[in-house]
Amino acid sequence: MNLAEKINVVRASVMGANDGIISVAGMVLGVFAATQGRTNDNWVIFVAGFSGTIAGMISMAAGEYVSVHGQRDAENAAIEKEEIANQESFNQQISLVKDFLIKDDISKELAQRAASEMMKTKPIETAVRVKHGFNISDKINPYHAALASFISFPIGATLPMLAILMVNRSYKVASTYFGVLLALIITGYLAARIGNNDRKKGITRNVLSGLFTMTATYLIGRLLHK
Repeated sequence: MNLAEKINVVRASVMGANDGIISVAGMVLGVFAATQGRTNDNWVIFVAGFSGTIAGMISMAAGEYVSVHGQRDAENAAIEKEEIANQESFNQQISLVKDFLIKDDISKELAQRAASEMMKTKPIETAVRVKHGFNISDKINPYHAALASFISFPIGATLPMLAILMVNRSYKVASTYFGVLLALIITGYLAARIGNNDRKKGITRNVLSGLFTMTATYLIGRLLHK
């Protein structure tokens, strides 16, 4: 497994867990709000959360598979395009590579020699990297991303399920909010780190989206409460 593949698997795992946390937390809070006062509300919450977890696992895995497979299809199309371009206008391809190297502050003479050498030894790889911005050797497997998401989603969903089911009715909402916010801080940090983005902004966005989801579904549940 190359570096790009490892990063993709980690990304899918983090996002799967994050989605499991937020979506199931919103689901169980909404159901709890709608069923408060009933003697079997824990059972109803469990059934709703468990059903949502199963649906989320399948949905996230399918989404990752389709997304990554679509990216691979686009990359394969780019490779085929460059194979044809190399056959029809090889000298023009060399010139394009040379211009790319010159933009990186390489002298024209050195850029010309380097472009000719790279196109001679690895023509397709060079043309694809210069014109499309990816390496042929860095292909990622859609099955790996789908499996990672499929496994991580229920791990994330377990936290809000336990937080709301393991405490007294009076503390269910506070317990769920507290546990979920801690988890969202962690997944927000990891997601930002993987994407090389600002950690504070990543955490803030993740926490706010979680708060909005939980609050919105809880309020909807309260409106439906009888």
